[in-house]
Amino acid sequence: MKLHVAIVAAALLAPASGTVLAHHSFAMFDQGKEAKLVGVIKEVQWTNPHIWVQVLVPDASGKGVEWSIEGGSPNGLSHQGWKRTSLKAGDHVEVVIHPLKNGEKGGSLMRVSVDGKPVGGGRPA
Repeated sequence: MKLHVAIVAAALLAPASGTVLAHHSFAMFDQGKEAKLVGVIKEVQWTNPHIWVQVLVPDASGKGVEWSIEGGSPNGLSHQGWKRTSLKAGDHVEVVIHPLKNGEKGGSLMRVSVDGKPVGGGRPA
């Protein structure tokens, strides 16, 4: 009887375990490189499973080029001292990322500073 209950429980829990394992990989980011971006926040999307930060970074002509930066989960960032209002549109930021391997304008958020002050208690970007 106990074996039967264990088998049924395992069968019921198996689909839920796939959800955890289905979380995407960070293989698209070059973990061996860091890039510093200096610009202005266009938008922050404080959503699960990860936040997204759109940053306008001036190119050689001074035109703002949009970068899409993927951050951690809102829950994880909250535990690191972040708030939903830590980054706002119009903030002047320095962002350090692991850039995308394919060269597109995006990356994985490592750390960020607003007006020289680190967000989340981390070291300055």
